Amino acid sequence: MTLNSIRYRKIFYAISLLGVILSVSAISFWGLRLGIDFQGGTLMEIHFSKEISKEDIYNNVSSVAESVLVQPGNDNVFIVRYLAGDETINEKVREKLTEMDAENKIIRTDFFGSSVSKELTRKAIEATIVAIFLVAIFIAIAFRKVSRPLSSWQYGVGAMIALMHDIIITIGVFAILGEFYAIEVGIPFIAAILTILGYSVNDTIVVYDRIRENLLRHGMKESFENIINRSINETVARSINTSMTVLVVLFAIILLGGTSIQSFALALFIGVFAGTYSSIFVASALLVTSYHFQKKYTK
Repeated sequence: MTLNSIRYRKIFYAISLLGVILSVSAISFWGLRLGIDFQGGTLMEIHFSKEISKEDIYNNVSSVAESVLVQPGNDNVFIVRYLAGDETINEKVREKLTEMDAENKIIRTDFFGSSVSKELTRKAIEATIVAIFLVAIFIAIAFRKVSRPLSSWQYGVGAMIALMHDIIITIGVFAILGEFYAIEVGIPFIAAILTILGYSVNDTIVVYDRIRENLLRHGMKESFENIINRSINETVARSINTSMTVLVVLFAIILLGGTSIQSFALALFIGVFAGTYSSIFVASALLVTSYHFQKKYTK
């Protein structure tokens, strides 16, 4: 079966536009539910004299503090993080931990304030924007040998729009999940966003590379739309199969992984899904739209 995604590109544009509008609306109305990595809080490393489950620690500390994260270590050592910087909350947390094990030992207690968190937020946004522009520049340079019928920078712009599409939808879904399911974002979410950038552009480059090969091999003996469509069909099985293997693994991590990596895996799952869709139905179609726009306004 031959996929004719270019013929129905306006439908796919409409689907993507709807997803982006809903995502931007969710981000504007609700914003992201920021975890302690972005709001400031307390980190406590504690050693218990007996075996205690991560869930017990979470349930006890959650009764007196917000946004609790529990990370298990070796030999009954746990790192507990929560959204509080005042000594009253810290004392209540210590009391709860003592109720669980009177012989526990606090190894360290660190506080980080909102000024550090604001700096972290700013750097995360800057890193994402810089990464998107660098990817666009890289693609423009990589495709410099293909100058007809489009310039190489148009490939870069197409990939950049597809990347922004993937990132906005991922952030938008997390804004919805934060509002209705209290899912917070922290440093792992930023790592996931940057990973999505790398994965998504890899998928897009595979399709673009096949377009470049077909253009160099056949020139313009057939229409540009046919070349794009044929290139998509020659790579679509590879893209879907690769993405499915990644999605299955991520789904298993979401179901069975700990809370500390679930949000990371969930962000990757959404981003990989959106990235696979955009690389097949959006990034390449944008080249056709750019081609028609160029023909119309350069006569």
